[in-house]
Amino acid sequence: MENFPTEAPLVPQKKKSSIIKWALIIGIAIVVNLFITYLVDVIYHAPEFTTFCPDRQVNRAIESEAACLEVGGQWNENINMKDIVPQTAPAAPGYCDVNYTCNKLFGDVLNVYNRNVFVVFVVAGILLLIGSAYLAGSEAVSLGLSFGGVLALVIGSIRYWSDMNDILRVIILGIALAGLIYVAWKQFKD
Repeated sequence: MENFPTEAPLVPQKKKSSIIKWALIIGIAIVVNLFITYLVDVIYHAPEFTTFCPDRQVNRAIESEAACLEVGGQWNENINMKDIVPQTAPAAPGYCDVNYTCNKLFGDVLNVYNRNVFVVFVVAGILLLIGSAYLAGSEAVSLGLSFGGVLALVIGSIRYWSDMNDILRVIILGIALAGLIYVAWKQFKD
């Protein structure tokens, strides 16, 4: 009578273990950034547009520059279009952007908020990258934190990039590059 092996070959288990490892790495990277995002949201609330520009129950048309400026709006003159396009009704002299002043205030406060959140994500990203270099004993955790750190740097930068000073952009990219090179050297040196 022939004996059949009772154990499964090791090759499929290695493949399965590799898939599970990468699922954990990606999961750690995503969840650590979700954690940072919601932690920031709980501790440091984002400004709300309606705080600066409250909704009005009744909106009336403002048809004069003086009335527009009185409510904090911006008056915009209409271009005389009757030479270009014939009009059957007389054109209004202009229109009022009633949210002009409050929208500028909201934008200024939102800019400061985004800058502060950017700083939190950059610090978290750098700490995750450095921490991953010291957790070399567990490859999945180390790589997950490394990817999480890189993702945190990307998320923070995207959030504030358009308002960021060019010099600060170069500094942040330099720090990110140095951190990535350091972690790569620490993790994968021969």
